[in-house]
Amino acid sequence: MSGKMKNRGNANNIETTTTVNERILKECHSLYTDPENGLVTIAETLGLKLLAPRKKITIMLIGNHSAGKSSFINWYIEEHVQRTGVAIETQGFSFVTSGKRRESLTGNATLHLYPHFKPLQEMPNVIDYLSTEISTSKQKKFPLVTFVDSPGLVDGDMSYPFDVNDSILWLAELCDMVFVFFDPIGQALCKRTLNIVEKISEKHSERLRFYLSKADAAGHESDRQRVMMQIVQELCKRPGLNRTGFDMPTIYIPNPSKPNRCVNQIEEVCMDIEKTINQTIQNTLNTLEKDCERIGDLVDEAIMKDNCAKSGNYRAYAKGGFLYLLTFTLPLALMLNLVAGFLSDDLLKGVLGKDGLDMMKLYLAPVRTFWKGVPREYQMYAGIFLVVLTLLLLVMARFSSRLSATLSRKQKRTLLDKQEFVRNVVKSKKKSLYTEYLSDTVSAHDL
Repeated sequence: MSGKMKNRGNANNIETTTTVNERILKECHSLYTDPENGLVTIAETLGLKLLAPRKKITIMLIGNHSAGKSSFINWYIEEHVQRTGVAIETQGFSFVTSGKRRESLTGNATLHLYPHFKPLQEMPNVIDYLSTEISTSKQKKFPLVTFVDSPGLVDGDMSYPFDVNDSILWLAELCDMVFVFFDPIGQALCKRTLNIVEKISEKHSERLRFYLSKADAAGHESDRQRVMMQIVQELCKRPGLNRTGFDMPTIYIPNPSKPNRCVNQIEEVCMDIEKTINQTIQNTLNTLEKDCERIGDLVDEAIMKDNCAKSGNYRAYAKGGFLYLLTFTLPLALMLNLVAGFLSDDLLKGVLGKDGLDMMKLYLAPVRTFWKGVPREYQMYAGIFLVVLTLLLLVMARFSSRLSATLSRKQKRTLLDKQEFVRNVVKSKKKSLYTEYLSDTVSAHDL
C-alpha cells in the first residue's frame, strides 16, 4: 500500500514539475511575442532582431531502417501513434507532439504549425513526405518535447523521393538533441548513417546521443559486447566521431511479459531528455535577461545619440547663421555703397537723419576703402570676384547648416517607457519565473 502511495506521489510531483516547466516556457515565449509590448516588437524599433524562444525542445531520431526509432516514441508517450516496421519506401519525416486532441497533419499543415521549418518546402518533394502526429499524451516530459522521426537509412542503391541526407542535416541545425539508434540485428554499421552523423558532429557534437537499440534481441551478453565493439571501432575510425568520453547505452522497449536479464538503460534516455529541458529553461531565462539588458542599452544609446545630434544641430544653427549673415551682408553693403555714390550727403541726411547717415558711413567704410583701393580698370573683375565669393559663402552656409534627424518628444518618451517596461516589468517577471523554477528543485530556505 505504501509503495502505491509513493508511486502516486512521484507521479504527482512529475506532473506538477511538467506543468511548471511548461508554463515557464510558454510565459517566456509570450514575453517575446506579445503584439504590443513583446520584446521582438520593441527590439525591431531599435534595429535589433530577436527570436522568440520555442515552447518545447525538439529531438530528432536517426538510424537505419527498423532501428526502433518509432517504437521508442510510442513507448515514451505511451501511445501507439507511430507505425512500426513500415517499408522504407513510404516513410518520411514525422513530427510527434502533444496537443489538445488526437490529430494527423499533412505537410502544409505541419509547416503552418512549425513556421521555423518552412525552408523545408524549398527542398524538392520533402513536403510530400512530411507529417505531424498530435497526441493528447501527458506521459513523462512529452508536453515539453517534439519528436522528429526521420526516414530509415540504408546503404546501396536505395532511392529516396527526396534528398534525405541534406534534409536530416538541415533539421539537425534546429534540433536540441539528435538520437542515433544503432540496431544490432540489422545494419548497425550503415555507412549512410555514419556519414550523416559525422557531418552533424562537425558542428553540433554536443547534441548527439548514441544508443544500441533493441539490445534485448542481440543475443547473449558476449554477442552484445561484440556488436558494441564493432560499432565503437567503426565510429573511432572517423576523426569527427573519435572523441573522449564516448558513451553508448544499451536500450530496448521493456516488456513485462518477457523478462530479460539484459541491462536496459532506457530510463537514462528519459533523464537526458529531462536534463535538456531543464537546461533549455535556464538558457531561455538567461537569454531573456540578456535581451532585456540589450534593449535597455540600445535605448540609452539612442537617447545619447539624439542628445549629440541636437547639440550638433545647435552648432550648425550658429555656424550656418553666421555664414548666411555674412553672405547677405556683403552684397547689401555693395548695393548701398553704389546707391550712396549717386546720392548727396544732404539728401541721405534728410532721409536717414544725421545719426543714420553716420551709421551708414561707418557700415560702408570697409567696402569703400576696398573699392577705392581697386584701380578703375580692375573694378569689374573685383565685382565678379565679390559675386563668386558671395555664392561660395552661400554654399558654405547651406552645408554648414545641415541638421541631423532627431527624436520628437513623443518618440523619446515612448522609448523611455519601453525601457522602463523592459527593465522593471519584464525583468521582474523573469526573476519570479526563475524563483518558481528553482522552488521545484531546491528547498525553500535556500531561495
